[in-house]
Amino acid sequence: MHAVILAGGKGVRLRPYTTALPKPLVPIGDQHAILEIVLRQLAAAGFTSCTVAIGHLGHIIRAYVGDGSQWGLRIDYAAEDNPLGTMGPLLPMLGRLPEHFLVMNGDILTDLDYGDVLHRHAASGAPLTVATYARKVAIDFGVLTTESGRIVSFAEKPNLDYRVSMGVYGLSRATLAGYTPGLPLGFDELVLDLLGAQTPPHAYEFSGYWLDIGRPDDYDRANAEFTTHRGVLLKGA
Repeated sequence: MHAVILAGGKGVRLRPYTTALPKPLVPIGDQHAILEIVLRQLAAAGFTSCTVAIGHLGHIIRAYVGDGSQWGLRIDYAAEDNPLGTMGPLLPMLGRLPEHFLVMNGDILTDLDYGDVLHRHAASGAPLTVATYARKVAIDFGVLTTESGRIVSFAEKPNLDYRVSMGVYGLSRATLAGYTPGLPLGFDELVLDLLGAQTPPHAYEFSGYWLDIGRPDDYDRANAEFTTHRGVLLKGA
C-alpha cells in the first residue's frame, strides 16, 4: 500500500504562518506537525511506503521527515521545480508507483480510513476515486431566479448543499498514462477529461471529521479542536 502526499505548495493563503515553514509542517497542538499526523495515520492504516512530492521549502520537509523509519514507513521524495498542479507531480514518478495508490494533500486533518479508500478504489475498477464530504454554504442574500426580465422564484438566505472533494484520492496508473510528464495537470482537468470520456470517477462518501487547513481561520480552528479530536485523529497511530 503506497501513498503520494502532495506537499509542494507555497501555502499563500495561510501566511504569515507559512512565511518560513512549508504548510504541511505548521504545528497542530503542542507536539505534532500536520504532516506527522498524516504519516502516523497512514502507517496505522497499513501503508508501508510513501512518496512526498515537494517544492517550496522542500528541504525543510526532507529534514523533518527523513526516510520515514520513525513511523515505520519507507519514504522517498519527488521534487518539482515549477508548480505542476494537483496531478502533474505524479506523472514523472508514474513508473515507480504501484498499479493502485492513494494521493492526498499534506495539509488536511481527518479521521478518514485511508486504507479503505484505496481498497475500495482498487475493487471498483474506476479510474479515479474521490473522497467527498457534505458541505452547506449559507447565502447571506435573498436569491432571485429571473427569466426574460421577470422574477420567477425567490429564496431568502438559502443554504446550498454540496459534496466537495476532501483532497484524498484513489488513483490507478493507467488513468494518467496518456498525459505528458513535466506539464501541469490539475484535478479539475483530470475529472473533466474522465467525464468527457464517459469513464466517471467514483465517490467515496465520508461523514466523519475533516478539516482542510487552507486559511488562518482554519488553522486556528484546527488547534482549538485538536485536543477534543486527538484520540480520533491518532487512533491506532
